[in-house]
Amino acid sequence: MVRFETSHGTFTVELFPEKAPVSVENFLKYVDDGHFDGTIFHRIIPGFVIQGGGLTADFANKKTRAPISNEANNGVKNTRGSLSMARTNEVNSATSQFFVNLADNAFLDHGPRDYGYAVFGRISDGMDVIDQIARVRTGTRKGYQDAPLEDVVVVSARRVPAA
Repeated sequence: MVRFETSHGTFTVELFPEKAPVSVENFLKYVDDGHFDGTIFHRIIPGFVIQGGGLTADFANKKTRAPISNEANNGVKNTRGSLSMARTNEVNSATSQFFVNLADNAFLDHGPRDYGYAVFGRISDGMDVIDQIARVRTGTRKGYQDAPLEDVVVVSARRVPAA
């Protein structure tokens, strides 16, 4: 489990190491390195997702490790509250960025249309904080569309014992 302290409150993530071992190991390395501290949620689309894990408040990309294999074929669905690895159009391009699904987004699941986005965890506590973040006004900032007009900062992300 990982607890995120943000400028808008705290939420906890339960990880699925048995379903997405590569994604979970990768995510925990970034947690343990303090990578997420000081990053922002840079993409907020109400009713869809909030995305973070890779940019600082000045919208600079943080240095990342090599991309990982996409585990979207693990059978776990992109449902409300699930945590998935963000990627580019390249299937195996995920590094540190992740998103929280604000709704059931079946079209992001593995399937014939697209390889999909790997779900590797879920919000176990603090979905109200996620919903609060999703209500932040957005616009275009530093060339990024759907960016919050006020910073939504990850103060810290740390491992915590399972409840």
